[in-house]
Amino acid sequence: MEVIGKIIHVLPPQSGTSQAGNQWKKQEYVLETEDAYPKKICFDFFGDRVDQFPLKLGDRIRLSFDIESREYNGRWYTNIRGWKSGRRTTNGTTGRTGSSSSSSTDSYTGFPRIRFL
Repeated sequence: MEVIGKIIHVLPPQSGTSQAGNQWKKQEYVLETEDAYPKKICFDFFGDRVDQFPLKLGDRIRLSFDIESREYNGRWYTNIRGWKSGRRTTNGTTGRTGSSSSSSTDSYTGFPRIRFL
């Protein structure tokens, strides 16, 4: 899945050691969508992706993510795990392309823009 928005919070990085003895790290962010009724989405990058996709407050991005849920002690927890991010400029273009965007077409893919409801 993908969403476009602006980073409005950068939460403190987390790291530790798993039960198997492996080091891990996680960085969480809060993104606000650019919809008529903006939504806030807390997501994270895990492992090597923390360094691969460094984001800062105010960045406009396109986030590719997966949603996963798990049960622990009878309660369900849901994570939004980012796996790719691309910065966007203020005129709606990505950092990788020079094409412009209209309000109904996405400049990144050329497909109609899909909004979360």
